[in-house]
Amino acid sequence: MSTLLSAAPYGAGPFAAAPLAGKTALVTGAARGVGRACALAYARAGADLVLTDIGEDLDGVPYPLGTAGQLEYTARLCREEGDGSVATATADVRDLDAVRAVVDGALDRFGRVDVLLNNAGIAAPSGKTVHDITPDEWDLMLDVDVSGAWRMIRAVGAAMTAQRAGSIINVASTAGLVGYRHFAGYVTAKHALVGLTKAAALDLAPFGVRVNALCPGSVRDDDAAEGRMLTEIARSLEVPVEEHEETFVAAQPMNRLIEPEDVAGAAVWLASDTSRQVTGSTVTVDGGFTSR
Repeated sequence: MSTLLSAAPYGAGPFAAAPLAGKTALVTGAARGVGRACALAYARAGADLVLTDIGEDLDGVPYPLGTAGQLEYTARLCREEGDGSVATATADVRDLDAVRAVVDGALDRFGRVDVLLNNAGIAAPSGKTVHDITPDEWDLMLDVDVSGAWRMIRAVGAAMTAQRAGSIINVASTAGLVGYRHFAGYVTAKHALVGLTKAAALDLAPFGVRVNALCPGSVRDDDAAEGRMLTEIARSLEVPVEEHEETFVAAQPMNRLIEPEDVAGAAVWLASDTSRQVTGSTVTVDGGFTSR
């Protein structure tokens, strides 16, 4: 047996059928899209789940957000495809009291939180040059996409440091690594989220808690996941969705869009003990887009 293979004495190995068995994962933005795909992947990997989403629309966001019904549908799918327990709660990540209530509920029910997937976020208001963004639009983007993730980290931090274990995964974007024209607020928020990841990783490493950023590229709008990322980007840029998808595919070195399951696979790895020495990292799932 090789030294490499014999050096993995604990945890679920890379080929384990249920790498998250015995773990509790909290997923924000779980009602649809990448959040739903990750929740399902966690369920299949054996985790108990706490799923949350806002459950209502926000003033200033020009598209519908995840509904309570969609959140419950995600939970139903997770119960059907996994062996763990699944709890749901609606919460706005801008509200620290609501965030604390979700975490407290998770701890009351499961006794611990092992994984936090910070997926809640908004991609609009966008489609404007930087000097045309209003102060309210700027504040809203940062409050949800950056401060929302920080509030969740703040709420789980005491429990994770006390148990001397945990994996926090911040879903950023290739917009956290490069710039995009007419998306200054989103790019700023996602760059800040990557910075938060690195700083939090250093703060929490002595307690055995890992923090990483997951940066997807252009994720295909999948009917099963009810994703609408590319649709909303196209709408904000006032171009047909089909034309926008073709543009994105042409820009991908692998000439295809990212599937929600591609992001979910990386999220399972970052949540599992297989990645136990990975922290402060930025993991891209972008078909090579940011390698150029």
